[in-house]
Amino acid sequence: MFGCLIALAAVILVSGIAAAFGVFGHSEEGESLFGKSEARIGVVRIEGPIVDADEVVAFIRKLREDDTVKGVIVRINSPGGAFGPSQEMYMAVKKLAAKKLVVASFSAVAASGGYYAACGANRIFSNPGTITGSIGVITQLANAKELLQKLGVNFESLTTGKLKDAGSPFKALTDDQRAYLEGLIADLNAQFSGDVATERKLSKEAVTLIADGRAMTGARARALGLVDELGGQEEAVAYVKTKMGLTGEVPLLKGPKKKNSFFEKISSALHLPDARGAAALSALADVLEGQMPLPASR
Repeated sequence: MFGCLIALAAVILVSGIAAAFGVFGHSEEGESLFGKSEARIGVVRIEGPIVDADEVVAFIRKLREDDTVKGVIVRINSPGGAFGPSQEMYMAVKKLAAKKLVVASFSAVAASGGYYAACGANRIFSNPGTITGSIGVITQLANAKELLQKLGVNFESLTTGKLKDAGSPFKALTDDQRAYLEGLIADLNAQFSGDVATERKLSKEAVTLIADGRAMTGARARALGLVDELGGQEEAVAYVKTKMGLTGEVPLLKGPKKKNSFFEKISSALHLPDARGAAALSALADVLEGQMPLPASR
């Protein structure tokens, strides 16, 4: 009986590895260890505040170089974030769209930098109730000078120029520093709104009217020309399939990958519910590590 359990556990483990890596046929993402992968659609996930672009840009480059990827969905659920990484994502999406069909799909929110990243796509889908737009740039500066003075703390700055410590939390802005920072923000906003005007084929004057940081619904954005279609991810996938002549169930290659453990990948590939999969793999681990007591001899 114990030997049968060991054999069964071994079969589950081998089957899980085979399914995870597409040894027998193809995996859920259309990959195969042996032979050519299936035609598939890439899905780039941009989620949460944007603070770094490295993982997203690297995955976009992978999709750009993968000949089995026939089209790409950029799925966005982000309120925006840092300007530089948002701009870098936009440029990566635009470069991908020059080679393959790219469709942006908005989830709950795709605003500010989240919208900027989508502008490089060939087509943009938004839910009617998605919060989007918010074209503009913001910087916020704290001034703790008076608080610190009450504590008897004073700071002095030694700089090589009068603008070097602009934005310091230990002193108020001078008129020159304020004008300098306002010019910096205006420059960034001109880059943002200029790219929106170019990609959406709108006049700079039209974009200027709405590039004041205002958020809007997807329905309103559609009326203003900021998005092309009203619909969710399902409609975006259907659009890519139609345009690329794909039929049936098409595997989705999603990323950037979340870092899952080896056993989590096997459990997912076997389609086991979390509790059952964890219990089965835990029992197998106990057997392999010699922690499960052997039945007593009779």
